[in-house]
Amino acid sequence: MDIYEALYTTRMMRRLRPDPIPLDTQARILDAAVRAPNGGNTQRWHFVAVDDRELIRAFAQLFRQARAIEYEKFSAGAGPMVATAPGADAGAHAETMRRMQGSGNYLADHFEEIPLLLFVFAIDDLGGANIYPAIWSALLAARAEGVGGVMTMVLRNFADRVNEMLGVPVDEGWKMSAMLALGYPRGKWGVAANRRPVHEVSSRNRWDGPFGVEVPQPLWPPRDAAATVLPAAG
Repeated sequence: MDIYEALYTTRMMRRLRPDPIPLDTQARILDAAVRAPNGGNTQRWHFVAVDDRELIRAFAQLFRQARAIEYEKFSAGAGPMVATAPGADAGAHAETMRRMQGSGNYLADHFEEIPLLLFVFAIDDLGGANIYPAIWSALLAARAEGVGGVMTMVLRNFADRVNEMLGVPVDEGWKMSAMLALGYPRGKWGVAANRRPVHEVSSRNRWDGPFGVEVPQPLWPPRDAAATVLPAAG
């Protein structure tokens, strides 16, 4: 798969089929993940793959409870999902959240069917600088294998319970960074169309300096560069 196809079409997939993911496919996904850059090559990460159906059913109940907590925060005007990006349209943000809640409802309602959960742990991660490149590499590798997934952190609302269920040696400093729900998607891959264009979120040399070109449409699939990269207005 062309790297740009993977970069442009890897998105969060919450509607997943129950078909199992072969172990060799899982191995390729994680082998790509551990090649990710990390500070000092310390590799302070650990991945727990969960495919035990009883465990997944237990995590399903916990996930629904954790998700309810996040939406209670959202309804009260708190939490990370409330604020729009500066300059972003509030109505568009509300519509995005509505769609996300709909697909999230599907994930929550069908959680027991997810074939693979991947819990990601790290030690002293400096805000995620070491672990998130590995997570993104895992998602890109999954895309190359035809496997979709979604990263969620809501189970950190019950971190102690997760640690207990998975036997995490917390005394060594391990903390959960995220959980990935992985499976073959029911939907189609596609370029995310609801992104603000490059020139609206980028500048050059100073915060308020124009980036220099405008990119009104995604640059993949390849098109005539002259038609997609324009001189900056003004």
